[in-house]
Amino acid sequence: MQLLQLGNHWDHNEEGTLFEGECQHWELSGCPQAQRLASSRQLALFSLRSLLPLLDPDSGLLILAGKGESQLYCYEVAPQQLALSPVTQCLLESVLRGVALVPRRALAVMGCEVLRVLQLSDAAIVPVSYHVPRKAVEFHEDLFPDTAGCVPASDPHAWWAGSNQQVQKVSLHPAHRPYPSFTSCLVPPTEPSSDAAPPAAAPPAETPVGDADPSEGFSSPLSSLTSPSTPSSLGPSLSSTSGISTSPSQRSLQSLLGPSSKFRHAQGAVLHRDSHITNLKGLNLTTPGESDGFCANQLRVAVPLLSNGGQVAVLELQKPGRLPDTALPTLQNGAAVTDLAWDPFDPYRLAVGGEDARIRLWRVPPEGLQEVLTTPEAVLTGHTEKIYSLRFHPLAADVLASSSYDLTIRIWDLQARAERLRLQGHRDQIFSLAWSPDGRHLATVCRDGYLRVYEPRGGPEPLQEGPGPEGARGARVVWVCDGHCLLVSGFDSRSERQLLLYPTEALAGGPLAVLGLDVAPSTLLPSYDPDTSLVLLTGKGDTRVFLYELLPEAPFFLECNSFTSPDPHKGFILLPKTECDVREVEFARCLRLRQTSLEPVAFRLPRVRKEFFQDDVFPDTALSWEPVLSASAWLGGANGQPRLISLQPAGMTPVSQAPREAPARRVPPSALYLEEKSDQQKKEELLNAMVAKLGNREDPLPQDSFEGVDEDEWD
Repeated sequence: MQLLQLGNHWDHNEEGTLFEGECQHWELSGCPQAQRLASSRQLALFSLRSLLPLLDPDSGLLILAGKGESQLYCYEVAPQQLALSPVTQCLLESVLRGVALVPRRALAVMGCEVLRVLQLSDAAIVPVSYHVPRKAVEFHEDLFPDTAGCVPASDPHAWWAGSNQQVQKVSLHPAHRPYPSFTSCLVPPTEPSSDAAPPAAAPPAETPVGDADPSEGFSSPLSSLTSPSTPSSLGPSLSSTSGISTSPSQRSLQSLLGPSSKFRHAQGAVLHRDSHITNLKGLNLTTPGESDGFCANQLRVAVPLLSNGGQVAVLELQKPGRLPDTALPTLQNGAAVTDLAWDPFDPYRLAVGGEDARIRLWRVPPEGLQEVLTTPEAVLTGHTEKIYSLRFHPLAADVLASSSYDLTIRIWDLQARAERLRLQGHRDQIFSLAWSPDGRHLATVCRDGYLRVYEPRGGPEPLQEGPGPEGARGARVVWVCDGHCLLVSGFDSRSERQLLLYPTEALAGGPLAVLGLDVAPSTLLPSYDPDTSLVLLTGKGDTRVFLYELLPEAPFFLECNSFTSPDPHKGFILLPKTECDVREVEFARCLRLRQTSLEPVAFRLPRVRKEFFQDDVFPDTALSWEPVLSASAWLGGANGQPRLISLQPAGMTPVSQAPREAPARRVPPSALYLEEKSDQQKKEELLNAMVAKLGNREDPLPQDSFEGVDEDEWD
């Protein structure tokens, strides 16, 4: 038994000073002179983390993995050559947190699976399988020698007395299964209950090739990813990433780890530069941290500028490109901008809140802002302190809610340009407010540590109160799960950003679930899509956008792939659903505000059959640009529901009605030239190639046709 030392060791830097690094000793059985392989960079694995070794003594395969990395390295231990031969590298889908080797008794030997590794990620356990590309029609004894069984060789008393018996080896041939079992004397035998189901019949002595063996664990046939350039005919096989179907192994993992989101493989990407708005100058970054900082509808974007008079630039989304170097035409508010919002039912009306406690309503011309506007369409006065946030009613036209530092929420009738309702009960700064999807209730989160739900038409006092986030640095609230839950993003007492999910019917009982994300100074700004139950979360100055699917029951939060940008953004908002390209399975489109530009970001789901309309991803969506009620009707107590429309393009068939494809056998391309051939076949191929190179031996030689002199001319 020898030790192989790899990793960092005592080495010299350029100045000749010794420095100490990490050193690992790995025990390799069957390698009598493996210590000669000791080297700090023998394997050329430049990693700042400790490498975790996993050795399979039967096949001689060595797996190297580092925590926090996204690659698996496979080497073959060759004791005769005193070297480690590289086999392949496997790129993982997520960061590795731990790794374990599955016993060889659980391998799918009839599928030529020689190794299986379990990768522990942040939210799942992913099997990574290694296959030899051979025809899976027979048992290959050269790939699967006898392995150690599961019956101990001796008991504790015999080992203490000096016994060194080895564990008896068993064959991996399916005809020799099932293996003998072992039960420890420390575990009392369990008596089967009388009402239990009768045990299943024992498997036959021989198992057909196409049938799964029950002793193979979760050994579903995974797709093989082989490469002809690898020194050995081994290739890693990852779990399914299509997001459409689920293999038996994934179903067994889901039973252990819980459900997973069908959007877990979502891909976010910045669209082409031709759709960007660039050369944007003088952004105002002094809006409240809980404000989105800018707003957009299907036509325009309103961005506050850092200049005197609270100027707001209005940019046309249909006219991307570079903005002129000259000053842009703006809206002159006369006071610093704190929040702004487009009217969902009037794409030409913009509401702007200012530090002078006034709300200004601006009318942007249909052709766009061509000149500086100094006179708003209307000015709403009533608050005594500066405005903090503005929210339009989701169903009723001309209804606007505003919060202020005067600790009140006021609901305005924009048609009459008057205040109609006033909500009270807050004892500190109101961080955020949000309308319910049906427009009957209003939720707020306050700095005094309470989450409140109001019924504005029922009275000025809150209908419910519950404990909010512990931290007092900022928070946002949004209605989710068809209005049955409230999602609050805030901070805990240690300044960690977290998500809290509350039931709307029982706020006093506290949150249903709390999810901690990271430690950062900015408040998480949620953008919720009610059609898919997805929420996008990011903060001003962040480079990452978190994506979660929300459920009203456990596990509540299903993590999906996040979007990461190379540089921080100043704002990130969700555009209307109608802006998505459903033919490319684009389920969300956002706008990313940078220091000098506006970039559209598309979130898409990888699907195979894109020629069909993915109706499981695109349910009927609300007709959000048409009001259901008037302001007077809603104030009078009327309620309504939005009208739904389909996003299915003309001429596309829903994927739920698409004909099923015949299952095709997946054969790796490299199997065509990596198949094992006999020596006789190799000799025949070599002989045929030589004959073809030399040509036909019966053809006349060039010298036979040479015309020389006659014999009598020699005299």
